[in-house]
Amino acid sequence: MPLIKANGIDIEVETHGPKDGPAVLLIMGLAAQLTFWPRGMIERLAGEGYRVIAFDNRDIGLSEKLHAKRAPKPAAFAVLSRLPFARALAPYTLEDMAEDAVGVLDALGVEAAHVVGVSMGGMIGQILAADHPDRAKSLTAIMTSTNAASLPKANPKIVKEIFAVRTRPRTRDELIDRTIGLWGLIGTRDSGADPAEFRERIAASIDRCTYPAGIRRQIAAIIATGELRRYARRIEKSTLVIHGSADPLVPMQGGLDIAAHVKDARAEIIEDMGHDLPPKFLDRLNDLLIGHFRSVEADAARDAAA
Repeated sequence: MPLIKANGIDIEVETHGPKDGPAVLLIMGLAAQLTFWPRGMIERLAGEGYRVIAFDNRDIGLSEKLHAKRAPKPAAFAVLSRLPFARALAPYTLEDMAEDAVGVLDALGVEAAHVVGVSMGGMIGQILAADHPDRAKSLTAIMTSTNAASLPKANPKIVKEIFAVRTRPRTRDELIDRTIGLWGLIGTRDSGADPAEFRERIAASIDRCTYPAGIRRQIAAIIATGELRRYARRIEKSTLVIHGSADPLVPMQGGLDIAAHVKDARAEIIEDMGHDLPPKFLDRLNDLLIGHFRSVEADAARDAAA
């Protein structure tokens, strides 16, 4: 569908499934476009009668790029973030991105949705569920964290790889190879993905949009927003936390910390899953999502009938 105006920004949105079905809002993570949602997940949810809404976050994919806004270098900003004025250095925060997500619901005329966020999207989801409880039927936070300073950090080798300063890839194939290499570091081992199909998927994503400046601004938003426990404690909606035991980018303690601070949250740890949504575990992920949604809907129906 065409771009929509959400929170004053042009946001690219795709919808699937029946328009009158219960809405599911999918919020993607850092540097990832809406095309990274597994097709098998979208098709399963739509087949179960849900209206699935996916969108490109600001500064990524086909959504608006904030070209005029500059962000500090991630490594330097991580140090500066301890200072009182640091937040003002970020072009925007995760709170702003949560308002984008609410704006998507507004533009589509959706009163409330089951909110599903992965990685940075799960951080945005926590803020949305806390600040706009009337817009979230439930929250599912996948491979994400409260970002509390006391939690285990990402594997340093992976952080170095993500933030490494390199010359720009000279060819499209070099960029594809580099991206596949990074996913190899953070993703699930023996994920069940066909290598040729995965390469095609990465290539299609690169052709759709390559915009490194936006990624830097998204990283700045995460750093500037800081710890999210203050949001997790205020979430009253039914919350499911899903995390892989082998996640090297966002260790599973981050997900467990969300579950520890959201009242009555449930945590599901998937053994050997990394920082991705791999074919190997897709059926289980789908079953967990649908089971969570159905439970929330059944509780709402009982409350309405009481």
